[in-house]
Amino acid sequence: MSGNLADGERGGAAGAFLEIACDESGSDGENLTGGNTDVFAHAGVSLSTASAAAAVREIRDRIRSPAEEYKANHLLREKHRAVLEWLLAPEGPIHGQARVHLMEKTFFVVDRTVGLLLDDPAEAAVLFRAGRPAFGEDGWRAFLEAANRLLRVRHDGDPVEAFYGTVDALRRARPRTDAAGILERLAATRARAVSYRHGFLAGPPLIPLLNPLLPAIVRTAALWNGDGRPVHLVHDRQNMLTPDRIAWIEGTARRAGIGLAGLRLVVARDDERVQVADFLAGIARRIASDELNGRGDPALTALLRPYVDPDSVWGDARSGALLSALVAG
Repeated sequence: MSGNLADGERGGAAGAFLEIACDESGSDGENLTGGNTDVFAHAGVSLSTASAAAAVREIRDRIRSPAEEYKANHLLREKHRAVLEWLLAPEGPIHGQARVHLMEKTFFVVDRTVGLLLDDPAEAAVLFRAGRPAFGEDGWRAFLEAANRLLRVRHDGDPVEAFYGTVDALRRARPRTDAAGILERLAATRARAVSYRHGFLAGPPLIPLLNPLLPAIVRTAALWNGDGRPVHLVHDRQNMLTPDRIAWIEGTARRAGIGLAGLRLVVARDDERVQVADFLAGIARRIASDELNGRGDPALTALLRPYVDPDSVWGDARSGALLSALVAG
C-alpha cells in the first residue's frame, strides 16, 4: 500500500492495519486478594516508532535520571509532577492515541466466581457492592480470600471446603440481606466447584480463570478495532504469553468478531512504543488505585479519565464514576 499512513498504521498485503503497542502493570498472577497491587492495568498506544521515540526522549530530557531504563515510577515522583501532567494532557504526545483497560482485582475475583458457579455474572456487581456492608470488613475479606483460593490453580489444602464453609458462616450470620441471598445460591453449587477443581488433576489449564492478562489483551484488541480497522498487537515479552496462549487470544478474538490480525512479542527496551505503553499502564494503575482507596488526586484522575476503557472491569461505584463512565463487569 502506498501513501502516508497515520500514526500507528502499517501497510500490509491486505491493506492498512492499526498497530497497537501494549504492556501491563500490576500483574500478581492468580493471587488477586493478597498480592502487591489491587488494580491491574493493560495499556495500548497507537503511536508510530518515531513519535514514541520522541516522547521517550522528551521524558528523559525533562527528568534527567541516570537510570538506563525509565519506568512509570520515574514520572510518578512528586518532583516530576509537571512531566506526568505533560504526558497525559490534551496537548501531550499520547492524547487520543492511547487507551487503558483497568481491572479492580477483588471485583474480578467476584465476577469470575459468580460467573463460574451461578452462570449469572450480572449478580457479581450486586454481591460485590452489598458484601462489605452486609458482612463487615473481616467477613468480606474472608469471602474474597476463600473465592481466590477456590479458583486459583495452585493446590492449597481443601479450597472447596474452605469456600463453602465461609459461605455458610456468612449467610447464617447475616440472613435476609441481598448479599446473603446470593450466598444461598452459591451454597448449592458445591458439585460444580468440585468438578472445576478435579479438572486440574490432568495438569494446569491453558487459560487460568483468574489471570487477568489474557482477557485484557482480547479487550484491548476489541477497543482499538471499534472502527473496523484490523488491529495488530505488539506486546512486551512475558512467560504467560506462550504460543498456545497467543493462539487462544487470536481464536477468541476471531470468534467474537474482533479484527485481530496477530500478536507479536518484543523486548520492551527495544521498542519505544511498548515503553510508552508501560508508562501509561503503570501511571494508570497507580492513579486508579489511589482513587479506589480514597486518596485520589482530582487533577491526575481528570487527566487519566479520557484514556480509561469504559468497559473496564470495575466494581467500586464511587471511584468508577470518577475514573470514567465505568460499568461493573
